[in-house]
Amino acid sequence: MRLPVFLKPLGRWLALVLLCGLGLQLFFIARIASMRYIDPGSTAFQRSEAWRISHSSDGLRWRQDGVPMSQHPNNMKRAVIASEDDVFASHGGVQWDALEKAWSHNARALARAQARAQAQSSNPKPAKLVGGSTITQQLAKNLFLSGERTLLRKAQELVLTLALEQLLGKERILTLYLNNVEWGEGVFGIEAAAQHYYRHPAAQLNAWECARLAVMLPRPKYYEKYARSPYLTNRAQVILGRMPQVELP
Repeated sequence: MRLPVFLKPLGRWLALVLLCGLGLQLFFIARIASMRYIDPGSTAFQRSEAWRISHSSDGLRWRQDGVPMSQHPNNMKRAVIASEDDVFASHGGVQWDALEKAWSHNARALARAQARAQAQSSNPKPAKLVGGSTITQQLAKNLFLSGERTLLRKAQELVLTLALEQLLGKERILTLYLNNVEWGEGVFGIEAAAQHYYRHPAAQLNAWECARLAVMLPRPKYYEKYARSPYLTNRAQVILGRMPQVELP
């Protein structure tokens, strides 16, 4: 069956879009495969932060120094897993139940925020959104994607997550995560965090310091300013108690 003449340009454009999409996926897969042996020079999130910080009144302040997994203390690995993704060693990259619960919670939170915005003329309270992302998903987002919350971006994150799991494995994923995750304003990676907060190398972090750093991860810039937060201390105590039971990859 022949397409009508006026639909042929549309068909060519659709084919071009699909070809570009396939090319982008192949590029991502090649980049992920190379990370099995080569550390990324920077991540998409780091580049966006560098741009933002460089245009702020304080100018660019940056601390990052990647270190091999052998210099990451086991307590740090256990603390991050206990705090961010307690079944990291056993899942396939995505915790579907947690993701579904997070989407449901966020939909309700956005609806409540919209209702408050309609009822209040000024300063409505923003929606408090939660994540349901695994460590692998967080790494996929930080390496390649923007921070926008759209279905298309989430779908791309899931594709990248599965590719990371298949091509790199758990230990390499955890290494890349710890070397690149944000721990404050212009502070990236566990070595920079250890030097910034405790003035010694990551290899010398004790269990309590590891627990506190892990608890900072969801809101690192906030806890950098409010290091005496009671929640930070109490939550670190909880994570410290969970760490001995954590399974490492």
